[in-house]
Amino acid sequence: MRDRLGEHAGPEKGDLTGPNPVDRGKYGSKIHLITERSGLPISVGISGANLHDSQALIPLVKGIPPIRSRRGPRRRKPSKLHADKGYDYAHLRQWLRERGITHRIARKGVESSQRLGRHRWTVERTMAWLAGCRRLHRRYERKADHFLAFTSIACTLICYRRLAK
Repeated sequence: MRDRLGEHAGPEKGDLTGPNPVDRGKYGSKIHLITERSGLPISVGISGANLHDSQALIPLVKGIPPIRSRRGPRRRKPSKLHADKGYDYAHLRQWLRERGITHRIARKGVESSQRLGRHRWTVERTMAWLAGCRRLHRRYERKADHFLAFTSIACTLICYRRLAK
């Protein structure tokens, strides 16, 4: 019998995983998140660690559920979207413009990230709340659907705790 300590469970690492470019090529996942102004999660998604952040923006924006309002029709899209330099691509700006979403994306080599800090900290705080969930801090599930379900449960708990205050 062979000792399996330090080995993976099999040749498959699981769905939606990829070699992390900054962590010695270890396989992992990323959690992508869109929040509203106060930090409540609106749309969440997962991908492999090797997927660039810009490739997750369009599915996240499409995944925003209709927002019930007291006046007028339900809103399906945000009025404004703030993003960091990782999303500075012409095709993303054009896609957002076509849908009537005002974008505020920092430009590479032109603007500093300091100006986005007052908006970005809400997303970073929500990511810290998610990191507090042990099940999400390290991915134990092989199936991406299970990991996404646990991420959705954690987002639901964040919303419940925030709104119960």
